[in-house]
Amino acid sequence: MNSSTFTYVGGELDTFALATRWKAYWSNRIRPYIGGDVLEVGAGIGTNAQVLRHAPCRRWVSLEPDARMCERMSAMALSGGLPNGHEIRCGTSRSLGKSEVFDTILYIDVLEHIDDDRSELEHVGKHLREGGHIVIVSPAHNFLYSEFDRKIGHFRRYDRASLRAVAPEGLTVITLHYLDSVGMLASLANRLLLRSADPKPAQIQLWDKVMVPASRLLDPLTGFGLGKTIAFVLQRPVSIAAPK
Repeated sequence: MNSSTFTYVGGELDTFALATRWKAYWSNRIRPYIGGDVLEVGAGIGTNAQVLRHAPCRRWVSLEPDARMCERMSAMALSGGLPNGHEIRCGTSRSLGKSEVFDTILYIDVLEHIDDDRSELEHVGKHLREGGHIVIVSPAHNFLYSEFDRKIGHFRRYDRASLRAVAPEGLTVITLHYLDSVGMLASLANRLLLRSADPKPAQIQLWDKVMVPASRLLDPLTGFGLGKTIAFVLQRPVSIAAPK
């Protein structure tokens, strides 16, 4: 992917930025694994950095291949909308320096946009410190793959087995679970009945105001075993020095 010519084909980022309850839900689930030096791959328009700005981070690098989105993030940073220590880079994980390492590497609704996801994770794993985490949040279940997924450039949706299959060797699975069991029903209805490629703002608001709070109550009862979104956290183990 050439970052100088890449243009994101989706137009949903601004619409979903209004889903404040959903963002609060998934961010609270992954917040314990975020800290230190953070790399966000595919940072979009900077919404996730805003949502997670209170995580205990020293540094936050937003890596985004679309130059237009980088310009939007730069404007946001100038207005104080992004946290201190925030760095914006136009590029991909392949443009990282060989010696750069991070405590947290984030893929928030991004990995499904990358054709060779296995190679991507293997590459970025080389930039993960011992004790650090790779955190992935992605749409779940290929049977929910819709015209909307196709339109915004999703190669796939994930389940537990497919995410485990692309995990780099040497990393430990910390958590792998689903979120938004009620929203899963709405996604299934869209897949089978509505077949909409453009969710309307009113639909997003209904989901965010009604379904997400219901999912927050129901998901624990299902053991986080159902949902339209999947969260996956990997950790690089800390080496134990041999006794002298």
